[in-house]
Amino acid sequence: MASAALSPDHNSPPAERDDRKTAHLVGEALKPFPGSRISKSFEFSREILRSPDMRQAGASADSIKVDNPDHTSFFFLDGDVHKRRRASVAPYFTPKAILTRYNPLMERTMTEMIAEFRRTGSANLDVIALELAGAVALEILGLTESDRTKTVQLLKKLMGSSNSFDKRPLYRFINDKLLGPFHKARRGFLAKKLYTDCIVPAAKARKSEPKNDVISYMVQHDYSVKAMIIETMTYSGAGVSTTREFMQVAAWQMFDHPDLKERFLAENENGQFNIIHELLRLDPVAGYLYRRTNQDLQLKSAGSLPKDQLLAVDIRASNQDPASVGENPYAIDPDRAEKTKQLPTWASFGDGPHRCPGAQVALHETRIFLNHLFRVPGLKLEKAPDIGWSMGTQGYEMRNMMVSCTRA
Repeated sequence: MASAALSPDHNSPPAERDDRKTAHLVGEALKPFPGSRISKSFEFSREILRSPDMRQAGASADSIKVDNPDHTSFFFLDGDVHKRRRASVAPYFTPKAILTRYNPLMERTMTEMIAEFRRTGSANLDVIALELAGAVALEILGLTESDRTKTVQLLKKLMGSSNSFDKRPLYRFINDKLLGPFHKARRGFLAKKLYTDCIVPAAKARKSEPKNDVISYMVQHDYSVKAMIIETMTYSGAGVSTTREFMQVAAWQMFDHPDLKERFLAENENGQFNIIHELLRLDPVAGYLYRRTNQDLQLKSAGSLPKDQLLAVDIRASNQDPASVGENPYAIDPDRAEKTKQLPTWASFGDGPHRCPGAQVALHETRIFLNHLFRVPGLKLEKAPDIGWSMGTQGYEMRNMMVSCTRA
């Protein structure tokens, strides 16, 4: 299909337009770690993420023990051990795996969810997004021997920040300080339940019949109970939390921009992906990516950096750096990457050796979610979502986005 801009005169988006949905949360909620040198430049961020002289950093990475790399999530490894472990998970995310395993599952899941939506005439998009993201994550993990809905709900409880919408100081004190031991005990109980009810049945099945999934790998390499839980939660956080939220913000943009919706429905897959990339550029779910220098460095874009310098890549600011993304950086322009001769991913999925391995899976999920949803007859947005900030994922959360349709 021929490209069309979003403005009425079909030229570049008008100056000063701001189409972002979540930017207002950043100032009050997103704080970099103390001592960080912050990168808001796309070129500087890309150089940091691609440099072989950096290692993973941040709260989780700094506290993870890597004395047994084989039983440590590859997300927290660096160097040769990271390359080997990343190669071991590469088969989960190949184009063939996406087309033959995950896309059919996505299509079936959305067909089921849309059929129920049309039967009742109303739905909560958060529920549909969670079901879709959860189904795909469980397939990648191999947690397929237990009830899918119950497993997804259990993961939701473990990952969820039920208090993330309430920032009142007194509430935070009571919830975080006084009730901290209770929450810790509850997380321990849920983690144990995840292991006994979901991981153990899958592990037993994979011992006799291995598959191309995470559980099979962990069984083959004799992971400990703790390591299995950590690996499962790491994949779940990356595969469920972020994709679930972005699918909703993309849908919200479509509701607010009917011309964008019509273009999306008329485009082929590549055109639809370009639109999705542009929406993710504006509202990336993650806030900062952290790296620490292994030695004194001299970078083209930022000059000298001392050894052990903590660097915070501001994904949102990097994605909206006018020097790289062009004019009107806060406006939706699906043709932006073509105009600027850049890859449309920007910094949304990171870059370099730690670039998100499931990026293509997330893009396919979002495309199928939107493609099914916006072909529903009589679709209307009844209630915009409640937006909060997750303390666990350090990203935005969207809840109670209500839609209606013509009942079948």
